[in-house]
Amino acid sequence: MLSPLCLSTGYLIQCVNGDALVYLPTMGQKPLIHETAWVDEPSHLGDDTKIWHFTHVMAGARIGAGCNIGQNVYIDAGVVIGDGCKIQNNVSVYKGVTLEDGVFCGPSMVFTNVINPRAFIERKHEFRPTLVRRGATLGANCTIVCGVTIGAYALIGAGSVVTRDVPDHALVYGVPGRQAGWVSKEGFILDADGDGFVCSESGKRYSLTDGMLLPA
Repeated sequence: MLSPLCLSTGYLIQCVNGDALVYLPTMGQKPLIHETAWVDEPSHLGDDTKIWHFTHVMAGARIGAGCNIGQNVYIDAGVVIGDGCKIQNNVSVYKGVTLEDGVFCGPSMVFTNVINPRAFIERKHEFRPTLVRRGATLGANCTIVCGVTIGAYALIGAGSVVTRDVPDHALVYGVPGRQAGWVSKEGFILDADGDGFVCSESGKRYSLTDGMLLPA
């Protein structure tokens, strides 16, 4: 019987005869797992997802289709990662973090899940969830303090520290991170144009309504 984790196309990793891992396909291409990576069972890997050197995926994690998980990445139990995400080297995705489809996590960026950690006090019951919405980019070495939502297609600059929610399409950088503009779906800074904004790369137009940037 398949685990409830196997809810869509992909491969459920199960343990058979003690140590041997088998992949139960639903459809599509088998995931690529480098021989140095460790994927605990049971966990769900989507079709054509790649897990690279020295990465550890904990039991209960769910990774969507077409993802690229770089070297020395840690994915905690219960983490949900959507389709088409790219997680670069040296990133730890801790319990309580959810990445929607198409999220980019730059090299060595940081998630947290406890707001006031102490080594001598157990606070696993106080984890604060972090949600990164569709298409957002988290730049190299940035830190996302737990309990925030990063809006769809937002762009967080390298080295920034995010301590509050970020709107869709917002450009945020600095310590602490502050909004410095808007970016298009393609990730280019939008230029003001009359009563709206335009992407110089794609030509797409956007309008600002009640503090939300929307396609015109």
